Amino acid sequence: MPTRRVAIVGAATSDCGRVDDKTAFQLNYQGTSRALADAGIDRSEVDGFMSHNTGALPPIELAEYLGLRPNWADSTGHGGSIWEFMVEHAAAAIAQGLVEVVVLTYGSTQRADLKKKLRMANLSFGTRGPSQFAAPFGHPVGSHYAMAARRHMHEFGTTMAQLAEVAVSARYNAGFNPEAYYRDPITIDDVLSEPPIWDPLTKSHCCIRSDGGGAVVLTSEERARDCARAPVWVLGTGEAISHVTMSEWRDYTESPCVRSGKLAFERAGVTPADIDTCQVYDAFTPMVLLTLEGLGFCGKGEGGAFVEGGTLRVGGALPTNTDGGGLSACQPGMRGMFLLIEAVRQLRGECGDRQVPDARLACVNGTSGWFSATSTVILGRD
Repeated sequence: MPTRRVAIVGAATSDCGRVDDKTAFQLNYQGTSRALADAGIDRSEVDGFMSHNTGALPPIELAEYLGLRPNWADSTGHGGSIWEFMVEHAAAAIAQGLVEVVVLTYGSTQRADLKKKLRMANLSFGTRGPSQFAAPFGHPVGSHYAMAARRHMHEFGTTMAQLAEVAVSARYNAGFNPEAYYRDPITIDDVLSEPPIWDPLTKSHCCIRSDGGGAVVLTSEERARDCARAPVWVLGTGEAISHVTMSEWRDYTESPCVRSGKLAFERAGVTPADIDTCQVYDAFTPMVLLTLEGLGFCGKGEGGAFVEGGTLRVGGALPTNTDGGGLSACQPGMRGMFLLIEAVRQLRGECGDRQVPDARLACVNGTSGWFSATSTVILGRD
């Protein structure tokens, strides 16, 4: 089979924040329409489609709603990092000539639904299979990250102030993003003085809840030449899964991104030292520390010290989650889509006051569940 270079040629968000006047279907439509317009590609050219978690038969019902009739489709489910997994799968299909133009789309009204009492929290995640042994005790996602934080603190001396710096840096970056849900500055003392949610994590250690969606468009090098925007190349990808049952997680201080990141960097032919900006899943602050360590931006156990001094801020040594991340900007439940969109915008120089100067390489890493699965994507301008 032929092997072709693959690029992201369109990226856009739908309305985000608190969206009371649209359904998840409408947010998918809005994001997809904007991304296709961004790419300069007509809806009729889309022959590949990927979505998750919307419609009775995802992605079929959603494709119908969007007016798409693809010959290739996928609705793989890995949690919030699914969009990074999908980039790898779409890029492989395009590279092999199976498909030419693939749209990935997402939309969620998670916050509005809560206000309308249309959504109930599910803390059990099912009571069959291995999960039955955890379900009787409740199974909130945040408690697992709290356990990881405590273990990291115990083994490496990581402090609450260092974890708080992740939240403070995210809010700092959000201050430059007019679309971020929360933009007012916060301090480490603010974070430390909040009531605990899951010991030791306080409110600001946990992601916000918002509405929103978005889409990205991938295509071959040949088609990319005629698109409206400069291509952002998919240089390398990698994926890895780990556990659902906490007793099966061999090391509470190691993300499976150790494996996905190694694959992505090797396939891209670059190293962490070459990266200009990172967009990583930040549902909780300890997630960021373990991700930066696992990807090789610092040594294992050094994440706390690494983030001190504003390393993750716009203008810092490794600008990370430059839109404000899930901690401050936007988190409708599956944030991986927004990591890709922000990375593309940074590499195209479209981020205004939060722009990383001359950004040429971006590392995107999505994490699902409680370090249950990860996927890493290296994107580049050249």
